Order: sequence, then C-alpha cells, then structure tokens
Amino acid sequence: MKNNIFIGGGGPDYGEKQGLRLDYANRHGLIAGATGTGKTVTLQILAEGFSAAGVPVFLSDVKGDLSGLAEAGNADFKLHEAFASRAATIGFTDYRYEAFPVTFWDLFGQQGHPVRTTVAEMGPLLLSRLMNLTEAQEGIMNIAFRVSDEEGMPLLDLKDLQALLVWVGENRDSLSLRYGNVSPQSVGAIQRQLMVLENQGGAALFGEPALDLADLMQSDPDGRGRINILASDKLMSAPRLYATFLLWLLSELFETLPEVGDPDKPKLVFFFDEAHLLFDDAPKALVDKVEQVARLIRSKGVGVYFITQNPDDVPQDILGQLGNRVQHALRAFTARDRKALNRAAETYRPNSRFSTVDAIRDVGVGEAVTSMLEKKGAPGIVERTLIRPPSSKLGPIDPAQRKRVIAASPIAGKYETLIDRRSAYEILKSRAEAAAQEAQTAEDQSEEQSTAEREFNAGRRYSGKRVSRSSSRDEGFGTQFGKAISGAVIKEMKGTTGRRIVRGILGGLFKGR
Repeated sequence: MKNNIFIGGGGPDYGEKQGLRLDYANRHGLIAGATGTGKTVTLQILAEGFSAAGVPVFLSDVKGDLSGLAEAGNADFKLHEAFASRAATIGFTDYRYEAFPVTFWDLFGQQGHPVRTTVAEMGPLLLSRLMNLTEAQEGIMNIAFRVSDEEGMPLLDLKDLQALLVWVGENRDSLSLRYGNVSPQSVGAIQRQLMVLENQGGAALFGEPALDLADLMQSDPDGRGRINILASDKLMSAPRLYATFLLWLLSELFETLPEVGDPDKPKLVFFFDEAHLLFDDAPKALVDKVEQVARLIRSKGVGVYFITQNPDDVPQDILGQLGNRVQHALRAFTARDRKALNRAAETYRPNSRFSTVDAIRDVGVGEAVTSMLEKKGAPGIVERTLIRPPSSKLGPIDPAQRKRVIAASPIAGKYETLIDRRSAYEILKSRAEAAAQEAQTAEDQSEEQSTAEREFNAGRRYSGKRVSRSSSRDEGFGTQFGKAISGAVIKEMKGTTGRRIVRGILGGLFKGR
C-alpha cells in the first residue's frame, strides 16, 4: 500500500503481512534482539521504505554495514536465491534491487562530510554529561555559559571554553560573590576532562560551519527522501561522545522544528542504534529530558526508533511511547535472561495462536515478533513475521564508491573547510595582549620619568665651577666624616624635629622685630 511500509509476514507458520503505517510512523518504535538475529537488516529495510515514501532518514552506522544502502543489490550475491525465495514466500511481488540516495557524515571528516556543532549549541547540561562532571562542576559550567552571554564572548569550539574557564578561575572571587562558590579545584577538574574529550577526538565535533538541520531533511528530485548515514564505527570507541551527539541532534530537532500535529507521513525518521549507551549511568535529569523529547517530538513530525539488544535497556517511561515494535530473538540461558524475556513478552498484545514468550525465544535469523500501530493508534496483535529482504546491497560498499557518493552529494564542499571566526578565545587573547601592552607602556613611562628625575636632580647638584683634579682623588677621613654628619643633620632637619627647630628660629626672628 502507498501509505504503508512493507515489513514482511506470510508463509504457513506466520501471520498476515505486516506493514508500518506512515501516518503512525512518528509515534516511534523499537528494534530489539540479540546480536546476530537480524536487527541491522530490519533497520536497512525500514530506511529503504521511508526513503521510497519520500521521508528523509538519519541513522548511525555502528558496524559499517549500512553504507550498502547507496548501492543496489545484485544477482551475484550469495544470498540472492534465498532473498528471491523469501520474497516469493511472503508475497513481496514487486521485489527488485535498487540503490537509494545517501549522504554520508562523519564527526572526524574521514568517511563523510564533517558534522559539527558549537559549544554554545551543545549547552552546559549535555557537555556536563559528556564529560561526566559532578554537580559542583556542572554549576561552574553554567556560570561559564552565563559569563559568555553577559560578556559577549561566543563559545564555538573547545579552545573558547578552555580560555573562558581560565578567565573564570582568575576572576573567581568576584564571580563567587555573584553566582556562588567557584573553586580552582573544580575549574581544574573541568579542564582535565576537556583534555580527555579532546584526546578522544571531541575537538572535531565543535566548530563552524555548524550543521544545518535542513541538510538532514532533503529529498532527491525523484521524490525519494535522502538517507543520512553517520559513520560511527570509530566513534564507538568514545561511547559517551556518540550518545551525547545523537541526543544533542534529537534535542535540536525538537527545539527547531515547528509543530505539525499528526502528519500523513513523518518529516524525518531518526534511528538511534546502540540505544543503551544513552541510558547507561545517565542521571535522572537527563533521562527525564529524553522522555520529554520523545513524548513531544512526534508533534514536530519526527519519528524516533531505538535499536538495542534488550527492551530492558530502555527506561519504562520511554519504552511505553514506542508503538511500532520489531522484536528479534532473545536468548534465555539464565534465570535473569528468562525474566527479561518474560518482561519483553508482557509489552505485546497477545495472540491466541501462539505464546509470545516462546515466539521471541524461538524465532530464527531474519524472523521477528512484530506489533505495529493500527487504526486510532491502537497496538496491533503480536505476529511472527518473516522480514523482507533488502533491495540495496547487504554489507558495506568499497571506499572508492563511498568517495564517489560523497563527491556527488548536494552538500559537497559546504562543511569541509573549517571556519575560525572571532569568539571567546580571540576576545580574551586580545584583552590579555592589550593589558600586557598597557602594562608595558606604563612601565616604560615610569622608567622614563625616573630617568628624567635623576637627570634633573643631577643638574641641580652641578655648580658650574670647574672641578679640580684633586676632586677625583680619594677624600680624607675627616672630609668623609664631615659629609656624613652633614647628611645626618640635613636628614633630621627634613624630619619632624627639624621642622620644629625651623619654626622656633623663625618665630624668634619675627618676635625680635
């Protein structure tokens, strides 16, 4: 159907065909299952379906396999016969191989267009989460952002934040009176965490030109939505950076996009792979923020789909908002696994034909237990489903093909050149240079004044008489002693006692007259 993304189904041991309704696609979803059960293929066929329906997609490629979306599958592939057989079994009559419009992104700018944001856009809450700061350190981060706004010092990249934190530390006494205690120890701890972030490659994330969200929501001239693929295989070595970036992107979409209510199809679909990284050791305030965004962003026309191994990886309040579900096999070798399996089964609307627990445990690779939203947003009855084969290439494309796709992208050249405009670092540097120049000028003036005074005093002491040759010889002891006594008397006369004597003498003279 035109308003439906075909997922699979069919066959004697399976239920009716399963499809994802586009008008309910913004009500979010879940793709779960153990490693090797077919989650990546399910993600791939959903991305294909949304693109074909004219819906842009953003997804992260954790394993490097999803780049195959940019290239059509072919009959030489070893699974060609299996794919064709499965397509016939599930009634996928218009199955064919085709490529899809893809835009590659990479935080490090190696496997795609560079993707950046600014420190100011990331904000103190997410930065504190990214660096695992304490509550006190997060408070100082908030002070730094407030100072940035009040002093007109934009925070664009990490060196801006590092320079501003130095300034905060130097002015901690005055800032503590206004905002609360600013300890040098906390400032130092934040600086060390910034160094760790920089060593992990985080510096590449911050700077300009920053990502324009409109570039994620493009369609090709033929009407198909572009599939934005973030290269995440290297990014996964810094899992906190990966999770924080995706959460920032989700938050930016939420804050930027206008309200559209319940559209006929989403404006963008966002796939969050390895979703457990978002919630591992996350503070309650952050989880609450994710829940709020997930609850409200659907009205902006954005569908969010979490991909993870176990539904328990997602907090219950968020899990309850994920209406469209594809559950691949869960292994139950331990008592803990069996409890997780039972909890997963309880979240589905039961089917009288089979046990949901047994189905989740027994489905094979490429099979799943599915439940899609139906009329009025009600969850559909759980069904065992054969997932349809992908039309694009299964597996990664070669590096040369990736380069060709990047070069042909409609945004080629827009983000490749880094811009370093005047911001907090440059402002503070110019202030420091101006202060140093002012201090040097004052020091030079003081030295010139001292030299002039010495020359003036030397000029007053010069009598104008010719100096006899004997003056260059050593003076006798008596002369030296006399000068010392004279100097002492003059010094005393200049003091308080001297002034009293002078006043007495002058007073006597005036009285004598």
